[in-house]
Amino acid sequence: MASSPARPRRDQTDFFEDKGGFEDTLVKLYRCATVVKGGRRFSFGALVVVGDRQGQVGFGYGKANEVPPAVEKGVKQARRRLMRVPLRGSTIPHRIMGKFGSSRILMIPAAPGTGVIASAAPRAVLELAGIKDVLTKCYGSTSPKNLIKATFDGLLTLRTRSQVEALRGVTLDLPPEPEYVPAPVRQRPERPERGRGGRGGRGGPGDRRGGGRGPRGGEDRGSARFGGAPAAEAAAPETPAPSADAPTPSPESTTPPASEV
Repeated sequence: MASSPARPRRDQTDFFEDKGGFEDTLVKLYRCATVVKGGRRFSFGALVVVGDRQGQVGFGYGKANEVPPAVEKGVKQARRRLMRVPLRGSTIPHRIMGKFGSSRILMIPAAPGTGVIASAAPRAVLELAGIKDVLTKCYGSTSPKNLIKATFDGLLTLRTRSQVEALRGVTLDLPPEPEYVPAPVRQRPERPERGRGGRGGRGGPGDRRGGGRGPRGGEDRGSARFGGAPAAEAAAPETPAPSADAPTPSPESTTPPASEV
């Protein structure tokens, strides 16, 4: 029996090539260990997000003994789970709250030029979906898996104005333009010009600097160098000792008068 020709083995780097306009991002790489009789056996899990930046996005999780096959499995699973996200210009149509497990994420429409204000996991989903301006706030668990699933849970509840009118069978009397949250204005405060002013030189008055350096070793604060009285003038004059040539007072001069006695 003739054997069938061997199937060409696919290179492990093929998943990095272009896939018809879709881009993939590796959000988180997990390393798992299984304890067996001979030791520990490692495997890898890859959390991947795929999107075309035009409203289609999906996520997947692949697991294998090596990193490239795990990423490839995650990309395949993500491409099978693509979903369409309704957009309003460069942002989302309205405010939404996504939930999964103990994680919650709030997404708010933002004005053009704001950018994607989000953490790593929700940012990958929003950017690959084509959303360029949005504000987010995460509550509860910050696990990448939970946050990505909570983000998709919120994106699934998005409805455009035409979709809401078709579902309800009415015409909505709303302003044509959505109410955006204005982008934050970031201005640096003007700092005054830095000059010497009245600070003085080194060892001078030292305004707002805690004063001068103080005396050095071996010098007194009362010296003339520090604005005080000279040491000779500040000290009390000493009484000179009597010399040998000075006349000795007579006993009569030292005897007190009779009135005092």
